[in-house]
Amino acid sequence: MSSTTKIYEEKMNNCVAHLDRELTSIRAGRANPGILDKVMVDYYGSPTPVQQVASVAVSEARILTITPWDGTLIKAISKAIQTSDIGINPIDDGHTIRLVFPAPTEERRKQLTKDVQKQGEEAKIAVRNVRRDAMDKFKAQKKAGELTEDDQKNLEEEVQKLTDKFIKEIDATCARKNQEIMEV
Repeated sequence: MSSTTKIYEEKMNNCVAHLDRELTSIRAGRANPGILDKVMVDYYGSPTPVQQVASVAVSEARILTITPWDGTLIKAISKAIQTSDIGINPIDDGHTIRLVFPAPTEERRKQLTKDVQKQGEEAKIAVRNVRRDAMDKFKAQKKAGELTEDDQKNLEEEVQKLTDKFIKEIDATCARKNQEIMEV
């Protein structure tokens, strides 16, 4: 792997990492603390992620328990969860908040798998855009006389191998998430 293609490998890796982050917020019927990543609580006037003001734990397969470090935040956390787009009503007993994840219906699971595929395609497009940028740069360098034709071909082959590797990784990630969603 040449140092020239390292930059592009890093960019492609970022595309896959972004996909992973996006997929953790998809609710598959199991309790997953990642679903709260985008939920912000009003903590003394500033929006703060739930994980920074409370302990979040999976107490059972379908139950997430949130225990705020400051007891006065329980109402604010409940409100933040209700106004978020996760679609689960919090159960608040005064000390802890429980989120009970219902098993998604067959129709909902099929919709979620379509969403996963769509996000996978967007990640593939991002990887291919990185490849295109690399190819354009190599052509410009060849035209400017900075690269020989053989060097250009070798760099383009390396970038194509990277692209193929990351596309396979995206497919595998989406397949794992779809399998998790379709489990009953």
